[in-house]
Amino acid sequence: MKSTLALARSFDRPVKLLLVNQLTINTGFYMLMPYLAGHLSGTLALPAALVGLILGVRNLSQQGMFLVGGTLADRLGCKPMIVAGCGLRTVAFLLLAVADSIPALVVASALTGFAGALFNPAVRAYLAQEAGERKIEAFAAFNAFYQLGILIGPLIGLVLNGIAFKLVCLTAGLMFAALTIAQTRALPAQAKEQGRRQGQEKRGVLLDWREAITNRPFLLFSLAMIGSYVLNFQVYLGLPLEVRRVTAGELGVTLIFVVSGLMTIAGQARVTAWASRRWRPPQAITWGLGLMGLSFTPLALAAPLAGAAATPVDGIAHALVLLPVLGTAVLLSLATMIIYPFEMATIVTVGGQRMVATYYGLYSTLAGIGIAAGNLLSGWALDLGGAVGLPSLPWVALVLIGLGCAAAVRALDRSGRLAASPETAPAAA
Repeated sequence: MKSTLALARSFDRPVKLLLVNQLTINTGFYMLMPYLAGHLSGTLALPAALVGLILGVRNLSQQGMFLVGGTLADRLGCKPMIVAGCGLRTVAFLLLAVADSIPALVVASALTGFAGALFNPAVRAYLAQEAGERKIEAFAAFNAFYQLGILIGPLIGLVLNGIAFKLVCLTAGLMFAALTIAQTRALPAQAKEQGRRQGQEKRGVLLDWREAITNRPFLLFSLAMIGSYVLNFQVYLGLPLEVRRVTAGELGVTLIFVVSGLMTIAGQARVTAWASRRWRPPQAITWGLGLMGLSFTPLALAAPLAGAAATPVDGIAHALVLLPVLGTAVLLSLATMIIYPFEMATIVTVGGQRMVATYYGLYSTLAGIGIAAGNLLSGWALDLGGAVGLPSLPWVALVLIGLGCAAAVRALDRSGRLAASPETAPAAA
């Protein structure tokens, strides 16, 4: 943790503000969202289909609007979109505190997602531009603060939700309100980007989108990286299901998130420094993807040996059956720490400096589509493995996906597609 704090303190004030900004955003978001489904199905007694609809609207309005949010940030400035997104999420969370009808809940959920679509690409673009040649280090610190918010948010929400769900909504809403005011007053506007934005406004949005979608190196890199998001999402899908299968309990699920969060908070700065000394960014991503795939090997080897538990497992037996799951979580976290800072920097390298937020937005949209498709396929593989008596099947498939993604990024690197474009090189120099 000391190395992470030292890294954060080494940046100028705008980057420091963005790190605190992301910590607060994630704390407020994860304080509320894990308990929303329980509120909808329990307190409001909504059927499961409506709960799924309301939660799905949030995801769709965020993933589907990332490109729009990125384009607005490029044209209007990153700071206005960060402030607007936080302000909009303030309204959404306060509305969730009082909403008790389906239309109001759908509107609040949609506003929550659209708010994320506004500030997420803008924050990353602002960070990349302010960090300059230190993009990789900046995103390493960013990821640590990001994970810290994910770790402490649900704990605060758990305490508040024990009193009342409305208290969770009000607290999260007030956090975003305070963040909106603080960023309005303290976050510097990027004056050096004004000329670039004025030049961009002279051409149509569709031309910008066409340029991004037809950027072959960016598109190929995005497609090669989709598998990494499918593998990473197993922390929310495959690993919890395996914990419940072998222990018939929930304690292991909590341990997965605690271990992953603490590893990232404590080790991200050191891992990034270590990888930077040994590899170029594409090489670091390649090795990280390979490790990400191999992280599912413990589960692939142990799944046939660990049968489904009919009753909750306790004591030493509980620890033993959890070892493969926790081993996978540890390796997956390490792989993510290797990949993430270099991945975020590479998006700027292949996209260029002119539409940084647009490229981040499009990248997030493609990743969201990949996660949705990957969830369907991995869920199907989990069911199929159990049905045919091959519990290792889904984990072997995930190993192959990781190795395939690593091979794809290596091929792109060897072909020269991940090198700085003519537009990017002078800006970096």
